[in-house]
Amino acid sequence: MTEVVLQADGLTKRYGRRVALADCTLDIPPGRVVGLVGPNGAGKTTLLQLAVGMLTPTAGRITVLGGRPGDGPAQLAKVGFVAQDAPTYANLSVKDHLRFGARTNPSWDQALADARIAELGLDPSQKAGRLSGGQRAQLALTMAVAKRPELLILDEPVASLDPIARREFMRGLMAHTAEHRSSVILSSHLVSDLERVCDYVIVLTDSRVRVAGDIDELMGSHYRLTGARRDAADLPAGAEAIEHSHTERQSTFIVRSLVPVEDPSLTVEQLTLEDLVLAYLSRSVAAHRPELETAR
Repeated sequence: MTEVVLQADGLTKRYGRRVALADCTLDIPPGRVVGLVGPNGAGKTTLLQLAVGMLTPTAGRITVLGGRPGDGPAQLAKVGFVAQDAPTYANLSVKDHLRFGARTNPSWDQALADARIAELGLDPSQKAGRLSGGQRAQLALTMAVAKRPELLILDEPVASLDPIARREFMRGLMAHTAEHRSSVILSSHLVSDLERVCDYVIVLTDSRVRVAGDIDELMGSHYRLTGARRDAADLPAGAEAIEHSHTERQSTFIVRSLVPVEDPSLTVEQLTLEDLVLAYLSRSVAAHRPELETAR
């Protein structure tokens, strides 16, 4: 097994003066279900399109499963990709899609594709243009997993789906990853979707990676501290303030600390994944406030 599924070093993508991704450095281990989370425009799609070879870097480098993204049929066969709009061909039937997949993918698993279509209750003769949004997303996922890829990349595949269709899609993804133990990178701005399936998370804001790692390790090193009003400089040694808020008498901090926080004057609480992600997103917003105030 490849030691690193995706490795990026100083990866940067620019469009003229606009920076879509800046100085991205990552080492994603194999066998993980990775949640890539951030607001719209953060650079998530850019990173994933670089990973599948749809874009080329402006600077830095990226390797996927030990090779250059999109570099020939063998490399393409290793990666399954579902884009944000779950692309299907409106005039082709479900069965036509599976035939196309079988002709274009040397490791195509017809039994897996047929089993998923039957389980989903899709009519093989139905044209994709007549399917619901949720059914098209499921068909796109079937096309991706039936390739038997080593890495499955999903770019906000449920963003446009209603809650029921989104739940069914995520359920199908969980079943696939549990059975086949594929590596998965799933982009979303919905943390609730990621909590159910992911064991590794990357937070991306303003075109930069803010934090990345095993969810259990991150949850074990981030805390909410509450106590009498104080400055961040007065926090216990080793505690890095990620987010803070103050009232007249009380301060609340989200901190990262590699050692347990022991201070009897502070109430120490564990975070949810949503708490952790929102703290890093808020930190990014706060960093831009002085610029916004100046602009006004």
